[in-house]
Amino acid sequence: MAPVNKAAIIPQPRARPMRVDTVEYPTVQDKEIVVRVSAVAVNPVDWMIQDLGENLFPWLQYPLVTGCDVAGTVEHVGAGVTAGFKKGDRVLGLAAGLDSREGAFQDYVPIAANLAARIPDSLPFTDAAVLPLGLATAASQLYGPGALELALPAAGIAPNSRGETVVVWAGSSSVGSNAVQLAVASGYEVFTTASPRNFDFCKSLGASQVFDYASPNAAADIATALHGKRLAGVAAIYESSIAPIYEMLTTAGVAGSKRVAAAMPLGDKPVPEGVTVKAVFGGTIKDNHVAAAVFNEFLPKALAEGSYLTRPSPLVVGNGLETLQDALNKCKNDKISAQKLVVTLE
Repeated sequence: MAPVNKAAIIPQPRARPMRVDTVEYPTVQDKEIVVRVSAVAVNPVDWMIQDLGENLFPWLQYPLVTGCDVAGTVEHVGAGVTAGFKKGDRVLGLAAGLDSREGAFQDYVPIAANLAARIPDSLPFTDAAVLPLGLATAASQLYGPGALELALPAAGIAPNSRGETVVVWAGSSSVGSNAVQLAVASGYEVFTTASPRNFDFCKSLGASQVFDYASPNAAADIATALHGKRLAGVAAIYESSIAPIYEMLTTAGVAGSKRVAAAMPLGDKPVPEGVTVKAVFGGTIKDNHVAAAVFNEFLPKALAEGSYLTRPSPLVVGNGLETLQDALNKCKNDKISAQKLVVTLE
């Protein structure tokens, strides 16, 4: 007999608070694992889905279970899984779907095997839960087809060994902290932006130079620092960064790739001549080579060696599905810096 599976449910568009109720236990499908969830992280997209509903994602079906970031223990392994998972493995994973079966905010969740990674016994589930969506989005920016298309990360690649520089705008954010670490692990030098209080945080991730994102001279300062270097591309995290990024890229003396990979839709904003921009979404890497390369091949060893940090740090704000609504409210209303909200389900 299958275990009882409970979830935090949005019963209808824009309904609040979420309701905790029993839902169907997931049957594992091909190329999936089913995870017993120990911790979930909260992302802005979670409260946006609750507040904006079908206006943001017209295809949503209700009642809805949402959530993206999962850490827990493997319960079932589907046919066709090639990454060697087995029952009892400690893992993190991205719940990449937008239907209730695949939402993270439940006790048991199916995860595409190529979007899951084993984690070492020494890593708490609360720390592991901060990674999946930020990691997947950063990977889509850096490596995805039509995005920056950088060389993939691997163990033993020396920092700055490729002789090119990646600019990550907003390095202390969830996506940005992963983009900085991935680019360094791929052999690139990294420049990033942050508030001054987070400069040391960004340097701990491997950034060689950090610039004040709020400075009116940020674009000019980065362009000056790039003189004599070759740019490999730019990862943009927030819409507000697009204007200074375009200013930087069109400054005389900036050489190399003028590609921008944006972690948000850009609408019809005009793009300067010579610059290319692509909006990306983390879940899309499931359908190309990037997911397995990052989640299955690179990340487990990097976590075990301690060369990849689970950042931003977790801020545990509740225990149990009943506390998730408060966590979503906090994510929406509070200014969270260099941390990510986490709820435990144990």
